[in-house]
Amino acid sequence: MHDSAFLLTPVSALPSHPRLAASPLIVLTLCADWCGTCRDFQQVLHRLAKARPDIVFAWADIEDDAALVGDIDVDSFPTLAVFRAGYTVHYGVSLPQEGLVARTIDALAASGPQPARGVPEAVSQLARWIAGTPAA
Repeated sequence: MHDSAFLLTPVSALPSHPRLAASPLIVLTLCADWCGTCRDFQQVLHRLAKARPDIVFAWADIEDDAALVGDIDVDSFPTLAVFRAGYTVHYGVSLPQEGLVARTIDALAASGPQPARGVPEAVSQLARWIAGTPAA
């Protein structure tokens, strides 16, 4: 287990996360254990999570967590899905650069609750499942 694991909530534990309701954002990284870039990116996420304790950071392995994220088409790694109140506010591949990811997260945290456009339905379903809201 990586030392960053304690700051990265497993996707399966998100609906019961104690800070879920109070968090302005949930930042979910979709990766794979076999991906070296993803393993390195965990350290970036650890630092980002430590610097932003009000935001919930989570991790999903597309193979190990296939029951929850298996219907999501991931084109490349890492892919970020950012949720707010049951809506997806960002979904896409991210360069694994700490400054870029930090600016993206900070901008999303400061913005209104506008849902992102063009989000795959499987990602929207995951957002609703995490928030405990019924399917649309």
